[in-house]
Amino acid sequence: MTNQPHDIKQAVRERYGAEASRVIELSAVGETAGEACCSPQEMCDAQRLYDDAELAALPAESIAASLGCGNPTALAGLREGERVLDLGSGGGIDCFLAAKQVGDSGRVIGLDMTPSMLDLARDNLAKLGLTNVEFVQGEMEQMPLPDASVDVVISNCVVCLSPDKDAVFREAFRVLAPGGRMHLSDMMREPGGQADGSNLVAWAECSAGAEPQDVYLDRLARAGFTGVETSGESRYPAEDGVFSAKVTARKPG
Repeated sequence: MTNQPHDIKQAVRERYGAEASRVIELSAVGETAGEACCSPQEMCDAQRLYDDAELAALPAESIAASLGCGNPTALAGLREGERVLDLGSGGGIDCFLAAKQVGDSGRVIGLDMTPSMLDLARDNLAKLGLTNVEFVQGEMEQMPLPDASVDVVISNCVVCLSPDKDAVFREAFRVLAPGGRMHLSDMMREPGGQADGSNLVAWAECSAGAEPQDVYLDRLARAGFTGVETSGESRYPAEDGVFSAKVTARKPG
């Protein structure tokens, strides 16, 4: 039996909420003791996906809360003045990298449904003093944004967590301006692989919601996107036939 969307979302919210609370608590303890908030392993995990130069200017807490499977800002070719939306922005790492690329004339919105992640992201934002980033609470199946209000949508290992990916892609298409583009890093499943939809832990860990690549890409096409393609597949970890891939798509102009 497959779990209901409400149960899946609750499991995801609890898992990532607990992660955000852990980082917030470690940060408070570290500040009191004069120690770093994050373990060397957490830093190492992030260094696998991001350049050292990108990480050097970011709060350690944003790095520690990075639970992605790629680096979508490296794909997006962001330009000065562009408006960017990050789906499932977590501790804010991709928003902060995007903010540097779009400059003061651009705008970055981080969308997340987990209150403690939003608290962490806003704390990180305050440390950086950026004025072109904001974090908004909401679900990616019903984005609290106007039509055609962003130029680029990015996301890092988050769409796979949604029990209704068609709604996510329809909403992404809606909020993108004509000619806008989407750049995703996400988890997919080997052809013929079977997911255990009843396992809430597997949903929260990006496994149960990972779909075969052809199914995933077809959803984007049915939402109206063109130029849909994948690149840079990574087989880490090859557990349960799940792998990460980079996805690009465009809204016709």
